Amino acid sequence: MFHNYDLRPMLLREEDHVVQSDKYLYEIKFDGMRALIYVSKSKFKILSRKGTDLTNHYPELKTIQDIVGDHKVIFDGEIIATSKGLPTFSLLQKRMRAKMISDKLITEIPVSFVAFDIIYDNHDVTNLPLIKRKKLLEEYRNTDYFVKSKIYHDGISLFKMVKKVGLEGIVEKVKSSTYDVGERTHNWIKVKNIKVDNFVVHGFLEKTNTITLLLGEYKNNKLYYVGKVSVNKKHEIINILQKMKKINNRFVNFDEEATYVVPVHEIRVHFLERTISGMLRHATVEE
Repeated sequence: MFHNYDLRPMLLREEDHVVQSDKYLYEIKFDGMRALIYVSKSKFKILSRKGTDLTNHYPELKTIQDIVGDHKVIFDGEIIATSKGLPTFSLLQKRMRAKMISDKLITEIPVSFVAFDIIYDNHDVTNLPLIKRKKLLEEYRNTDYFVKSKIYHDGISLFKMVKKVGLEGIVEKVKSSTYDVGERTHNWIKVKNIKVDNFVVHGFLEKTNTITLLLGEYKNNKLYYVGKVSVNKKHEIINILQKMKKINNRFVNFDEEATYVVPVHEIRVHFLERTISGMLRHATVEE
């Protein structure tokens, strides 16, 4: 198994509310990039959720070799970048898109690995219950680049804290669950901390089955583009937009061919977070 690079991480199902139960343990859902890390004294490899080799992209994580001793281990977790002490995916994206990994980039955008599971520890441990795998994981000390995910037992309180701080969400995991490689099961459930706000619709792009809305907000009497969101062609806003006066693009930071309308109609948007540049991530609207 330690030499099997076709392994894929166990996946999560999504629910819209927290279930408090003694059968679960709870963890913070970090806004990063899922990865499996294969590590021993002589070996180090990072694979993305889809199996892409990322080893050379995060050379500072190679220091994880220092904590495993004579063991051969496969850790499951998230690669994260932080700003003001909080994970931020937009910052990580800058690191992900870099074509050259220089010392300057590593200093400006350092990353760490948050380990929340272990699936190999000198032998395959995927059939062990989660709580036993967590005990195995505890044997490995935290460092500047390797941090074990903290376990919580009060999911309701944890989610309130996550919402207050502005983190991505939480994960509920059945304590007795085995690790189902590459599978999405109800044993692992994510509950996202979704944000809601109103944004002006200034234009739209028509596709086969959907309409993509161009969203904006006013700052100092100027209209700034903040992202796109797709809606079904039967959504009530479509009739409104089609009747509105067509004008030229008024966005100060966006120039793309589309049908533009007077930017006065607002729509309520659910989104996960805003990037450093103010763009919406994972924006949706209610149908």
